[in-house]
This record gives sequence, structure tokens and C-alpha cells, in this order.
Amino acid sequence: MASTQDAWYISLLGLAEHFRTSNPPDIKSCIQCLQAVFNFKPPQRVEARTHLQLGNILLTHTKNIDLARTHLEQSWCLSQSINGFDDVKFEAASVLAELFEQQGQPTHSKPILRKAIELSQHSVYWHCRLIFQLAQIHATEREYEVASSLLGVGVDYAQISNAAYTRVLFLLSRVMLLLIDKKIQEVLPLLNQAGHLVETWAGSPHQKEYLKVFFLVLQVCHYLMAGQVKSVKPCLKQLQQSIQTIMAPTWPDDDAVCGSAAGESFVWLSRQQLYVLVYLVTVMHSAQAGYMDKAHKYTEKALAQIDKLTSSEEGGEAGGAGPRGGAVLAWRLRMALLEHAALCRLVAGGKAHALHEIARAAHLLAAAPSASTAAAHTPQLHCLLGLYAMSMNCMEAAEAQFHTAIHMSQERDLWMFAKLNLAIVYLRGRRDNDLAQLMEQVRPEALPAYAHGLRAASFYVLGLQAFFQARYNEAKRYLRETLKMANAEDLNRLTSCSLVLLGHIFLSINNSRESMNMVTPAMQLASKIPDVHVQLWASAILKDLYRLAGDTERENEAYQMHCNFSQALLKDHFQATQMPQHALVQWTSGAPPALPPPAAPHST
Repeated sequence: MASTQDAWYISLLGLAEHFRTSNPPDIKSCIQCLQAVFNFKPPQRVEARTHLQLGNILLTHTKNIDLARTHLEQSWCLSQSINGFDDVKFEAASVLAELFEQQGQPTHSKPILRKAIELSQHSVYWHCRLIFQLAQIHATEREYEVASSLLGVGVDYAQISNAAYTRVLFLLSRVMLLLIDKKIQEVLPLLNQAGHLVETWAGSPHQKEYLKVFFLVLQVCHYLMAGQVKSVKPCLKQLQQSIQTIMAPTWPDDDAVCGSAAGESFVWLSRQQLYVLVYLVTVMHSAQAGYMDKAHKYTEKALAQIDKLTSSEEGGEAGGAGPRGGAVLAWRLRMALLEHAALCRLVAGGKAHALHEIARAAHLLAAAPSASTAAAHTPQLHCLLGLYAMSMNCMEAAEAQFHTAIHMSQERDLWMFAKLNLAIVYLRGRRDNDLAQLMEQVRPEALPAYAHGLRAASFYVLGLQAFFQARYNEAKRYLRETLKMANAEDLNRLTSCSLVLLGHIFLSINNSRESMNMVTPAMQLASKIPDVHVQLWASAILKDLYRLAGDTERENEAYQMHCNFSQALLKDHFQATQMPQHALVQWTSGAPPALPPPAAPHST
């Protein structure tokens, strides 16, 4: 029979739970009951568990973070020496490490998790969960090699522990980090290994489909990073079919996918989060392939899905990443979608709409979940502002924005993209010395072997430079290389730009027939994208070609077409200059300037 002292603290614990689960919860009384437990000098196990309960309740229901941390530290300290007390011991370590990370102190998180990993080797669930958590912290700190090595340990441990599903999760997570770190040579063998494991999966069909979606997302991203828009199509189609299977009403919830095995209670992302992610990679594909209307349509659908996702998480239905992790992911997905929306608007000649999307992104940046998250997306925003400024003929502002993006970014692909656009700014300003110096850094042979799209773009810029310097044969050679690479992977924008520039070159050397052969498909492709700037350029060349041929009727048609494109662009240009958000082109440091919330411009 329990002693009087035992009865006291057991009663207090029961009363605390009653207050916590009341409707509405009485958190103040719950905390008072739990704090009163310590007055009875309970056993070490009870004391450690009570400190953990207090830490969790203070974190969830109050703003007293320091007191929560103190309780969690005491729980972790007391429980380390108690054998067979895994749930309290490792939950205290995990929550405490997460708290330090949220407070921007990951250096405090790492030793706690390392110690917990060392102590948890007998517990498959906790050992795997703590490895995932520590790898995530290292990845956030851009310590990709350490994170990848930890995930490799996880792969081996899960295999030894017969946790086949978790083994594939570790393997795919490692592939994801290698992709982020651009270690493309190391990605392929691991991606093939993971693909084989998924294909030959003999376990739960739900787990197989879930792992297949994770695998296909990584495969699609691998192709898109390289600009291989054509090669990715079969994988993207498979991914879109798989996500429909997972989103079917008959599909079980995420807990059921995990199964009952202790070491397999993990999901990468919830179903709803995966659904938005598939929309995002579809938008990325459409933008790269030059299907701007399709990209816009999927962007709107994805943003609506994120709104639905965040409202359900606020209502307590958070996905696999937990409420806070879910909010951070939703923020990142929303930002990536707005960045692509702005890019597509610029291509289609909608500068006012592009500025609206950039302003939405700047507004979102001000509400970033952390300083590091904001810092990761700020260079992209400056790059977009550089492209917008170029389209508005604000060349000084464009140059400043590209320099800011290059200076701030740690992403090699973004540097190259910004530098290629900066080269066009120098070309248009006839700054030959600056251009010559810059082109040494962005020549095709200086770019990574995997970057098919960037290398094709580099050949185009070289062709443009040769054209400006009237070195027409050299320009044709570079542009034919661009065409070869762009056609191989359906990079429609680069194809249309190269064709129209070749048409201009042939017109300059009085070869009207070849010029017409280039400009006609350029115009057709630009209309399909749509790319108003190429249409404007092509219609001007067509007008001259018909004039030379003495075809007055078609010359007048081309002239009228040119006027229509020109007037639409001028009207849109004026509308953009009247928007208060146009001031963003002058922003090059610190947080984005405070501007009125962006209102959608009128359609032009």
C-alpha cells in the first residue's frame, strides 16, 4: 500500500492532469499542482518526470521560456543516471535541444543530443529520432558533411535493427542533403540504391507508396537542378500519379503509414505537406520549360492549399513536422512559390504583376520564422529585383541588386545566375572591361558539369556579346550550341531567345531567308510561352524582312503587331512605376523597407 507521502504526490499529479485536460484547460492550477509535488521530496523518477511535464506545459501554454528551460535541464540531468527510463530521459533531451535551437543556440543543442544518442543505442525509436534531430540541426547550420555522416550512421543502425522503412528514410534524407550541397556525383549511386529498395519493397503497400513519393521528389529535384526539363517528365508524371494515390480519401492517416514497429514511427512530411511540395516542383518545371500560364495556375492552387494547411495546423491538426516545424515549412513553400510567380510574370511581360509578387515575398520575409530562414531567401529576392529593374531599364538599380545577391548568397547556382544577368547589364551599358572580367567567371567551362541550363544560358550570353561586337560568325557558333542544349531538354525560353537573336544576326548580314527561318519559329514559341519581349523583338525583325521583300500587307501586319506589344509593355511599365512597391529597387541592405501591403494591380 502506498505511503501517505506517496499518496500526496500521486494525488497532486492526478489533479494536475485533471486541470490540464479540463475544458477549457486550467493551466495555472495545473502548474501549481505540479510544482507542489516537489514539496514532498518524491523519488528521482517522479521528480524527473514532473520537471519534464512542467517544462512542456510552460513551453506550450506560457511565454516563460527561461523557467521551462530550467525544468527541462533538471529533468535531463536527473534522468540520465536512471536505467530504463527512456521516454522521460530522451524526451527531455529532445525538447531541450529543440528549445536551444529555437533560441538560436544550436551549439548548446548538439552536445545534449550527442550524449542522448550515446545513451539510446538500445532503443531503436529514440536512437533514430535523435539522429534525425541532430542531423537536422547540422543541416540548418550548413554543416552538410557532418549531417550526411550522421544519416549514414542512421542507415547502418536501422539496417542492423531490422527497421527497413526507417533505413530508406535515412537513405533518402542523406540524398536530399547531398543534393542541397550539390554533391551530384555522390547523389546518383545512393539515389539508385534507394530506388531499388523502394521498387523491391515487400512490406506495407502504404509505406511503399509513401517512400516512392519521397524518392520521386528527390529524383525530380535532381533533374530540375540541372535544368533537364525534358528528362524529368516521366518522373514528374509518376510523382503526380503517386500523390493522387496518397491523397485519396481511402488512404490511412500518417500514423497508420508508420505502422506499429517501435523504430518506424517517422514520416518525412505529412500528406498535405507532400501535396503542396508536388505542386511546387510542378511550378518549377513549368517555369523552366517555359509554360508560364501553367506555372501561374499551379502557383495559385498551391498557395490556396498552403492556406488550408496552415489553418488546419492552427486548429491542432499539425503534420509530421509538428506545429512549429509545419509553420516553418509552410513559410518556405509559400516563399518559393512567390519567387517563381514573380519570375513567370516578368517573362510574360507583366512587370506590375511581377512587382506585386516580389512585394508579397518582401512582406513575407518580414515575418520569417527566424533570422537564418530570412537570410537564406533574401538573396533570391534581390536577384528578382535585379531582373525587375532590368525589365524597367533601371540599369544602375539592376546592377546594385545583382551585386547584393552575389555578395549575400552562399548558393553557387544563384551566383552564376546573377552574374549571367549582370553580364547582360554590362553589355547593354557597353562596359567592355567589366564584362570581359565577369565573363571569365561564367564561361560554360567554368560552370559545374551538372548545370545543363546554366551552361546553355552562358553560351547564349557569349553569343549576345559577340553580336554586340559584330563578330557574327562567332555569335552564330555560340547560339547554335545554346540551341542544341536547349532543344535537348525543352528549354523553350532559351530556344526562342536564341532563334530570335540568330534571326537578327542573319538580317544584319543580309540573309533574309535564313533570318525568316529563325524568326518564324521564335515567334511561334514565344507566343506559346508567352514571352512578350521576344514577341516584340521578333515582330520588329519580321517588319523589316517583309519590307525588304516588298510585301507591304504583311509588313503592316507585323508593324501593327509590334505596336500592340510595345503599347501593352509601355502601359504596364507606367503602371509599375506608379506603385509604391517600385521603391524596392533601391533596397540593398537590412530588412525590406516598410511599404503598404501589396494590392493586386489591374490586369493589362
